[in-house]
Amino acid sequence: MTNQPNKPAFHSGFVTIVGRPNVGKSTLMNAMIGEKIAIVSPRPQTTRNRLMGILTSDDSQIVFLDTPGIHQPRTQLGDYMMKAVKDALDGMDALVVLVDASNVTERDLKIADEMAAQHGPKLLVLNKIDLKPREALLAEMARFNGKGFDAIIPVSAKTGDGLEELKCELIRVLPEGPKYFPDDAITDQPERLLCAELIREQALRHLRDEVPHGIGVEMMRIQDAREGLTEIDATLYCEKDTHKGIIIGRGGAMLREIGTDARREIERLLGTHVNLKLWVKVRPDWRNRKEDLKNLGYD
Repeated sequence: MTNQPNKPAFHSGFVTIVGRPNVGKSTLMNAMIGEKIAIVSPRPQTTRNRLMGILTSDDSQIVFLDTPGIHQPRTQLGDYMMKAVKDALDGMDALVVLVDASNVTERDLKIADEMAAQHGPKLLVLNKIDLKPREALLAEMARFNGKGFDAIIPVSAKTGDGLEELKCELIRVLPEGPKYFPDDAITDQPERLLCAELIREQALRHLRDEVPHGIGVEMMRIQDAREGLTEIDATLYCEKDTHKGIIIGRGGAMLREIGTDARREIERLLGTHVNLKLWVKVRPDWRNRKEDLKNLGYD
């Protein structure tokens, strides 16, 4: 009888990603998972909820928690977003503090100092290294030395550089544990929320600077696919009549563009044809109204 080699230990846990707005948290999580879980745009504060992405391999399961950018809230929606960050920090197994290597600010250094007080393994990850010369990158990395991080890892979520090293380091610091989700699971987000986020993503991409922060999407109806077709009705909230006009556009052109691009993204997600109908509703100051926040899933 031959001895069987010891099976490698299985490592698993929840990894929270934090950082200021626009450092690439959602892009990083999507790149690590290999699927689009979180919407991305050049706009600050694109992420409003805690979003989960699951990466499973033979020896590990890393559950990423993408969070809104850390900022000083000015509305009840902002308060909700910062609570989502706090909740994601509770019970985590490891922490990733993400910094934009091409634009390191004093705010990044302050966040790093604040997060160094968190319990458990902590990694400082410098993203967007494709935008930074090597000599300058080394100088930026040195600014975070001595702040209490287990490792400082340079990556580019855009090109994939450093992502394997980050994965290996996370597996190293995560505890031995169970498989929390099935092998084929990549997120815990319901389709209803994912579809609403894809619609909002296209609104963010198409609209002017003054509109996006005041955009919300309420899913009115999503009907399961029949004969390969999913029916979706959704309403875009905005805060001013002038914004409504911008969203709709001349002859409805802007709303059609948003709807067409969103429909394509939703069809990729659901794997069916989609009939998407969009409406626009003015809800003044909805970001400070509890009922509206609840209708949009921010509760």
